[in-house]
Amino acid sequence: MAKVIVTGAAGFIGSHIVESLLQQELEVIGIDEFNDYYNPLLKRKNVAHLINSPNFKLIEGNIQLLDWQKLLEDVDVVYHQAAQAGVRASWGQSFYAYTERNLNATQVLLEAAKNAKTLKRLVFASTSSVYGDAETLPTHEGICPLPVSPYGITKLAAERLCGLYHNNFGVPVVSLRYFTVYGPRQRPDMAFHKFFKAILQDEAIPIYGDGQQTRDFTFISDAVAANLAAATVPAAVGEIFNIGGGSRVVLTQVLDTMAEIVGQPIKKHYVEKAIGDARHTAADVSKAKKILGYQPQVSLRDGLTQEWRWVKSLY
Repeated sequence: MAKVIVTGAAGFIGSHIVESLLQQELEVIGIDEFNDYYNPLLKRKNVAHLINSPNFKLIEGNIQLLDWQKLLEDVDVVYHQAAQAGVRASWGQSFYAYTERNLNATQVLLEAAKNAKTLKRLVFASTSSVYGDAETLPTHEGICPLPVSPYGITKLAAERLCGLYHNNFGVPVVSLRYFTVYGPRQRPDMAFHKFFKAILQDEAIPIYGDGQQTRDFTFISDAVAANLAAATVPAAVGEIFNIGGGSRVVLTQVLDTMAEIVGQPIKKHYVEKAIGDARHTAADVSKAKKILGYQPQVSLRDGLTQEWRWVKSLY
């Protein structure tokens, strides 16, 4: 039985990856430190239904303090999803958490992966935030990254470290640049979760700037499929891939779709543009399509409907 590790296993994307791997009857070791960037109870809820699976072992701990040499024995694949997320929170004093959890933790993992005999793949969760305000839309992987947030800087640095360990030590790394992933279990600091929660509580939705910013939204199941492909396709090793939903949408349009789904008008509250937010993101996913066979399946309307159902059940 193949053995895999998922870091950030109780997080939004990590918990979905664990679920998929367990459905394939793989042996999964999940690692999560349950830090308090957002309510740890939500993370415990994310994995509550998986805890009793005979093939799942959950380790609570800080990546930098674990015995990776021992952990990586007999492991085929590592899905490195653990990170300090959030663009807006990455300024100021909290930056330390970003360098520790995004950069130093990744270095510790790569250093151990160097000597892991059985490791066939290390899939690194990167982000579209590395592009910043890209001049070319949709953006392809060959464009020079220019992050506009400290968060983006730390993720780009970690991604580059992955490249160094691949080039110098042959660590079988693949990096996936996620474009705004959404769906059930989405973090509470992310827009759609915040928006749906506000609607439930009959509050106005905060909109940064003029609402004309665009995003490429990726449904969670599509992001998971990309990870599974990245872990198995031989030609993926050493590569970087954009993972997007395949359509770029204006924020105000998203709100119109949400209003239709919830069946009521949405109250909006315009606030000042957030520093570090990219104005537009759009993924050119042709490389992922060609090499990984990636094909986004879930439309924004369907995805939002699924997230709305989940948010209602949560609150």
